[in-house]
Amino acid sequence: MRVETLGGGEPEVAIVGGIHGDEPCGSIAVETLLEADLDVERPVKLVVANEKARAQGVRYVEEDLNRAFPGSPDADTHEGRLAHELLDEIRGCEVLSLHSTQSHEAPFALVDELDGFGRAVCPYLSVEAVVETAAYSDGRLIAYPDVIELECGLQRSSEAADNAVRLAREFLVAVGALSGEGESPWRRPLSVFRLDERIPKPEGERYEVFVENFERVAEGDRFAAADGEALVAEAPFYPVLLSAYGYRNVFGYAGSLVGRLDGEPSEGTGAERTARTNSGGG
Repeated sequence: MRVETLGGGEPEVAIVGGIHGDEPCGSIAVETLLEADLDVERPVKLVVANEKARAQGVRYVEEDLNRAFPGSPDADTHEGRLAHELLDEIRGCEVLSLHSTQSHEAPFALVDELDGFGRAVCPYLSVEAVVETAAYSDGRLIAYPDVIELECGLQRSSEAADNAVRLAREFLVAVGALSGEGESPWRRPLSVFRLDERIPKPEGERYEVFVENFERVAEGDRFAAADGEALVAEAPFYPVLLSAYGYRNVFGYAGSLVGRLDGEPSEGTGAERTARTNSGGG
């Protein structure tokens, strides 16, 4: 694990890249920020997490790091030990974790639940949406306080790398670690989605996806296929992280549109869901 610090004193902010070795955008962003020699107003810790996986160009060496938290110094796997070391490094920091995906070109944010930190920061990031992952946060860095995860674009693309650099700087401005003087803040309403359930992927050799992430799928719509056999929606849902080959055993997730970050309820949302989103995720 590579750890560098910008500014003097104990870091209060951290940007983490390279949790997955086959998602280079985060590591590129960290290296770019280091080369920029930024004049920060709060000390910042910059981390490239899984250097061993990055060197091999693989997602992980022995275990998915983003499913291994909290880890242990005595864990049997490289990633299990690394998870423990990484948590120790970023303890007490406001954290941005940079990723990329095979499912969606435009950047979007993920949080465990939309709390005060997420509400304060996400509107200043140039993202398309915010996704609550609480039901599926076990073992992930996002389960810890004051962590925002960003999917910066398509895996290994130059666009994802460019987005990661821009989003990292936006994050530093949003948390007061970097001056935003002369820059127009992004600040706009964002739709908030919640992961409800995984969409299983039947056994097959050829997979297709027919719908767009974050766009409503109606009951009866064909949304994917395995070896030419269509999967049809039994109830309306919003696809999140849906892709043909991004995951081995699932297509992605069925989600709900639960509200807007500006506090306005989304059309068609139940009162309980609206209250949950408007109150900061409980």
